[in-house]
Amino acid sequence: MKEKTAQKERRHKRIRKKVIGVPDCPRLCVFRSSKNMSAQLIDDMAGVSLVGVTTASKSFGGKGGSIEAAKKLGKLLAGAAKEKKIEKVVFDRAGYKYHGRVKAFTEGAREGGLKF
Repeated sequence: MKEKTAQKERRHKRIRKKVIGVPDCPRLCVFRSSKNMSAQLIDDMAGVSLVGVTTASKSFGGKGGSIEAAKKLGKLLAGAAKEKKIEKVVFDRAGYKYHGRVKAFTEGAREGGLKF
C-alpha cells in the first residue's frame, strides 16, 4: 500500500509543476475517497479557494461514491462557478488516473458549461 501511495504522490507533484490557477482561469482540483468526492476551484496567485463542493454535504443528498454522484457533483460545481462568473478552468486530477469517477466528474462539469 505504501508503494501505491508514493506513486500517487509522485504523479501529483509532476502535475502540479505544470498546472497553475490564476484569477481568470482557476485550478479545478479534485479529491476522491472511497465513500465521497470533493472538488474546488483554486486561485493559486492569491492562495484562496473560490468555489468548493463535496458529496458529503447535506445539500448534495445521496451517496457520494458512485459514477452517477461524480457526474452530478461536476454539474453542481459548474453551476456554482457560473454564479461566480467563472467559465474556463485548468484541471488538476491530483495524481488520480483519468478514469471512472474522475472522468465522470469532468464530463458533468463540461455538461454544466465549464471549459477545460
